[in-house]
Order: sequence, then C-alpha cells, then structure tokens
Amino acid sequence: MTPVRGTGGLSRRFVCALPPALLATGCAGPHRGTGRPGDPIVLTLLSHYASGALRDALQGPVDEWNATHDRVKVRTLAVEFTDLLTTFMVRQAAGQGADILHPYCLWNGQLVRAGVLRPAPPGHAEEVRRGYGAAAVGSASVGGRVYGYPTEVQTYALYFNRRLLREAGVGGPPRTWAELEEAAYRTSRRDRYGNTLVQGFGLSTYDDATTVGQTLALLNAAGGTFVSADGRSTAIDSPAGRAVFELEHRLVARGAGAPGVNVYQAFPSGRVAMVIGAGWWTDSLKALMGKAYEDVGVAPVPVPRPGGRRATLSTGFMLGVNTAARHPREAWEFLRWLNTDKVAAGHAGKGARATRMSRLQVSVGSLTGRADDMRTLLGSGGDPNRHAFLDALAHAVPEPNGPGAQAAKSLLRKNIEALWTGQSSVEEALRSTRRQVDREVSRAW
Repeated sequence: MTPVRGTGGLSRRFVCALPPALLATGCAGPHRGTGRPGDPIVLTLLSHYASGALRDALQGPVDEWNATHDRVKVRTLAVEFTDLLTTFMVRQAAGQGADILHPYCLWNGQLVRAGVLRPAPPGHAEEVRRGYGAAAVGSASVGGRVYGYPTEVQTYALYFNRRLLREAGVGGPPRTWAELEEAAYRTSRRDRYGNTLVQGFGLSTYDDATTVGQTLALLNAAGGTFVSADGRSTAIDSPAGRAVFELEHRLVARGAGAPGVNVYQAFPSGRVAMVIGAGWWTDSLKALMGKAYEDVGVAPVPVPRPGGRRATLSTGFMLGVNTAARHPREAWEFLRWLNTDKVAAGHAGKGARATRMSRLQVSVGSLTGRADDMRTLLGSGGDPNRHAFLDALAHAVPEPNGPGAQAAKSLLRKNIEALWTGQSSVEEALRSTRRQVDREVSRAW
C-alpha cells in the first residue's frame, strides 16, 4: 500500500505497447448495460487492489451492493499499483475508461488536466468536506474543488526501537531535532571495518516512502512546504527546506544514516534505531518481527525546537468518477453508499457504527480520513502504535497534487539521493531541486 514512483501520462500511440496481461485486465471493454428491466447498468471500478487481502476486502462490500441492488451492479477490475496511472491514461485514450477510478491522490491534478476525473456534485462534495479531516479533503481536491471520496489515508510518524534506544542510554523517543540527532549518533554502531551494524536514523534510498516521504514529513514539521500554494513553483529552497537538508546531510556525514541500507529489512531485524514512515507498516512489522515487535514504538515526527507546532505528511487514495462514465449519477450513489453510509462496526461493540470503507481499511491495517470512524474501529485497546497515526490526522499536510506533482516528486527524490550519497552539497541540492521542479510544474500548467 506504499505509494511508489509512478509514470507520466501516455498518449493513444502507446496502447499497443502495453503487455498482454495489462491489456487483458485493464483494457477489456466491459458490457455496461442499458438500465432497462432485465439489463442492469454495470459500473466498472478500476483499482490497484489486485491481490490478497486488499482484493478480498474491496470485493466484500461490492458483493454486498450487488446482492442488494437490482438496477445497478458494480464490477471490479484491478492492476498492480505500478501499472495503475498508465492504465488510467491508456484506457482513457482508447475510449475504454472505467466508470469509477481509485487513483493515488498525487496524480489528481494530472488526471484532472487530462480530462479523466469528473468533479464531485455539490451534495457529494459537501459530504466529503463535512465527514473527513482537512488532509484527506485536500488530497481529494484540486484547485479547491473536490473530485472524489478519500479512501486509504497514510500519515507519517517516527518508528523507534525501544531496546536500541535503551541500550544507548536514550530515555525515550526524541521530541526535537536536537534530541533526534543525539539519539541517532548514540545508537549508531559500525564494525572495525566501517560497515554499518546499526543505523541510528533510517535514511534510505529504497523508494519514495523512505526518501521523499520522510523528507517531506520533516519539512512539514519545520513549517515548510514543497511547492507554492498555487502549485506553480517549488518552495523547498527556504529556511525550512535548508534546515531539513542540513539535518539529513549531517546524519549521513557523521555515520548515523546509511542511504544504501534497505530500512524495510534493517528495521525489523534490529539494525535501525529510528525511521520516519507511514502507518501501513505497522501490521507488516508485527508479522515480520513476532515477539520482537514489542520493542517497536511510534511517536510524532520531531519538531525543530521545543514547543514547536506539530505537522507531518499524509498521502492517500480516493474514489472518483470518470468524465466518460455513461451513468455518473449511479456511480456517485454507489460511492456515497460505500464511503458515507454507516453500518455495524463489528467487534467495536454493540451499537458502534462506521462506514464500509473505514471497516475495509482497518481490516487491512490502514486508516481513512474519518477520525470518528477510526476512533470507533480502533477503540481504546489494540495496538497503540496505530493510534499514533490516527492522532497524526489532526496535523497532517497532504502531498501537493498539481498537474506536475508526480514528476516533481521524482525530481525531488533524485536530488535528495544526490545529497545523501555525497554527489551534491546542501546548496547544490536545493538549487538543483528549485530549478528542475520549477521548470516541471510551470510546464505542467
């Protein structure tokens, strides 16, 4: 469920270049029906919930809808996340776009500009604004206009290994950047050949989530932003951006961070003391670590100075309706039913109610942007680490999602990696990021 580097928009001439499997699963032209008696409307829903628990979790409420609605049926289609944006664009160019789309919110500006996403009708837009937290509403909006119902929302927080902190004489998780640096240096260990045994703070070039994600979480905590409010220029070359790049540069230069280490392997095995990551990771860690998971704690992202205002990053997905959908009213009604109607919350207790989408996300270890649902479903027991990500909803900042957002994120990652690996100084990385991202986002508009 981790967002990774996506692809840009494709034109019609690339349709035939797709692999056969993608054409079969993502571009088949479904029979949509007429809505006449005996011939129900069939809506197609295209997502990345292609296998395992995610596929089953989505299919459950879809089957419930189909069993209780005669005139409108829903058919799910799925591709792997890495193929999702390409599939949206290719199907649209070929005139075979699915009725309901489940995009990563980072792509919303690009999809709106390409004429793929339909704005939410006023009543649905109001339900989104009323029922979800600010970060989720922002992710599902472009230019202040709502384009869908938020589904999965991932907030970022600080994972830490209690045992490693304790053995290094650190009393608890850091609250400020000064405490973060001290803890990182004290917990770092190398062998006599200079090989990393324990990374104090997990700076890893493995993927977007471990490179861009935690950098933006720190940037938000410092009161900075990646791009300007209008989305047409970068804002990272600022005092806040400089402070983040300098912090990360020091951690690497002094041996507390090792960018070549895969934190998804190293943290569960006790070779990383702290790392900033998204909430989806908690269930994976629990399964990987067994009893050792008792050492894992989660705390808010540290702030630069004592008493600083908390902030972090949120990423997410949403369900929206295609501009090419032949039955948009029916598609929006299905989305309202899935994302707004409250049903029994199962194990949460007698009388407890939550939306079907919130139940779905919690069942696979994720969250939605409905804090009331999350408090109901998570309750006061269970894994306290999941509550830290719920608390972060109150101060999370969504990823910028203008038309050039995906390309801008990829450029930022490239420059962060150059900084961490010694190919660029802080000044060079900031200057290069500003020049490259400004060119990209201005062109996107």
